[in-house]
Amino acid sequence: MSAKQVVVDGVTYYASRPEAIDSDIKIVILQRGWILVGRFSRKGSDCKLEDASVIRNWGTTKGLGEIAQSGPTGSTKLDKCFGLVEFDYLTMVASIACKEDVWESKL
Repeated sequence: MSAKQVVVDGVTYYASRPEAIDSDIKIVILQRGWILVGRFSRKGSDCKLEDASVIRNWGTTKGLGEIAQSGPTGSTKLDKCFGLVEFDYLTMVASIACKEDVWESKL
């Protein structure tokens, strides 16, 4: 147990959120129409996408959920971001968890 948490009657309470909230592959929808995919992590309000690409063209018939589940189609256009993509949590509109085994080789 760290100094930032306490257990009462078997329930853990945190003084603040745990430092690392997430580290999965996600499609992230940001303000102003930016849609990216990559390895998402968040610490406080600071968000990062590693191995990221901008999804310029979805190339789907069933929306973003289709490529989150099945990976990019033959018509999907990914623009690789060379370097780390960083943004504030408040600029995030939504995120979609991706099946890691189908995206692993695409990042």
